[in-house]
Amino acid sequence: MKKSTATALTLVVATLATGLPVWVAVNESERQGLDAETARVLGYARDVLLRSDRTADQADSGITRLKQAQGADPCSDASLALMRQIDLSSSYLQAVGYVRDGRMLCSSLGRDIGDMILGDPDIITANGVGIHKELRFPFTPKQSFIALQRGDYAAIIHKDLPLDTTISDKDVSLAIYSLSESTPVASRGTIIPGWMARLGSGNQATFVDGRHVVAIVKSGRYRTASLAAIPVDKLNARTDALARRLVPVGVIAGIALALSLTMLARTQMALPAAIRAGLKRQEFFMVYQPIIDLQTGECVGAEALLRWMRPTGELVDPATFIPIAEKSTLILLITERVLELVARDTGRFLASHPGFHIAINLSAQDLHSPSLGGDLERLLARTGVPASSFVLEITERGLVDVDVARELTRVIRAAGYGIAIDDFGTGYSSLSYLEKLEVDMLKIDKSFIEAIATDAPTSEVVPHIIEMAKSLKLRMVAEGVETEAQAAYLRGRGVQFAQGWLFGRPAPFAEVAQRVDNPVTA
Repeated sequence: MKKSTATALTLVVATLATGLPVWVAVNESERQGLDAETARVLGYARDVLLRSDRTADQADSGITRLKQAQGADPCSDASLALMRQIDLSSSYLQAVGYVRDGRMLCSSLGRDIGDMILGDPDIITANGVGIHKELRFPFTPKQSFIALQRGDYAAIIHKDLPLDTTISDKDVSLAIYSLSESTPVASRGTIIPGWMARLGSGNQATFVDGRHVVAIVKSGRYRTASLAAIPVDKLNARTDALARRLVPVGVIAGIALALSLTMLARTQMALPAAIRAGLKRQEFFMVYQPIIDLQTGECVGAEALLRWMRPTGELVDPATFIPIAEKSTLILLITERVLELVARDTGRFLASHPGFHIAINLSAQDLHSPSLGGDLERLLARTGVPASSFVLEITERGLVDVDVARELTRVIRAAGYGIAIDDFGTGYSSLSYLEKLEVDMLKIDKSFIEAIATDAPTSEVVPHIIEMAKSLKLRMVAEGVETEAQAAYLRGRGVQFAQGWLFGRPAPFAEVAQRVDNPVTA
């Protein structure tokens, strides 16, 4: 090879080695920016849908109670008392009342409060619910209301309430739609009429359309959908910020970084496909780690842990595939499979051991998924046991927005499930944050248990966590207990429960059941 040719080839390779990482960095910044903005707008849409569903639940429940109690005089003192009781116990309803000929004759506000004219509904849904989209009353002329009417009773809702989510960005557009028509029931900001058509027959849609990043989520229980949109300039700003960080790194890293990114990209693309195939081929299975009462030594529960064995016999570490699944909707399919396996493994045992519980891990995506409620209902139907037989474990990272977290934990606890904050101490939770949530227990992370009775800086964390839990009257579960000294330390400081290799490694549920039914006595 001639020297000039070799020199030219060297220059080409050097240019590619420098340029390829830059190109990858630019594209990666665009992808990450889009993913981040899509996740953000999807979170807004799910929050609005949660509020909309809760509003519809309270309206339906209140109207049902009024119809069941209706006597000869729907505006009697007893009826008004019931209306006031429904109103005061509902966090989303402004009023409930009796309607005749398009006029609310009496309500939880009383009989003589001025004209409350509803007129004819703007929308009548397939199940006969009338929706009045824009109501104004003489006694509050500047306020707009929505009414949900079923038969002779209606619930009044402040029009902005379902959209009153905690959002720092004022440019976010929000809307609630009835799927019976193409215009929103309530909206805020810029809403383009053609957006809703992008949902089609699916349950969820995200897309970039012109000047906005848009997310639409359909309710799993009502014929409604929520929409959220963010101006695309927010995406461009995020992409530019990412590029300013990634491009210099790409230039400096050169060929080594380019090769690393290529290998990483291949792994990232291959693993989701392998997870899907593994779900279809029934490669996932459950093991269960005993949870022990530290005072009595009794096994009172078990944490359900997912495992994956490939056809080659290789066990894939959950720390490898769970983060990949959490970056997509695959985690929802995995959670669905976990609930199926837990029901199959433990249903019969739980039915005969009412004091025993199974702890199940949920991801941040699960908490915002419209399908979670249905998945949990199927779990109870398959096992035939009450919700109190299960504790749902949620990491601190899954509860980023305190307002959304408070509503989620309240709804889950109201259904009868226990709630545990998993890996406590590794995130950002504080006493003031936890006071706002409805949870039952804290799980102290293994990294802090390992530091007990050592000189490690984290050795002082456990006493603080214990005192915090006591002040909130929360039960505690210590994870990763491996020595009797650790168990004695925790027992002496009032920690109620523990799990770890000292008490038993994760195993098939049959072994846990055998341990409960045939305890080993000292």
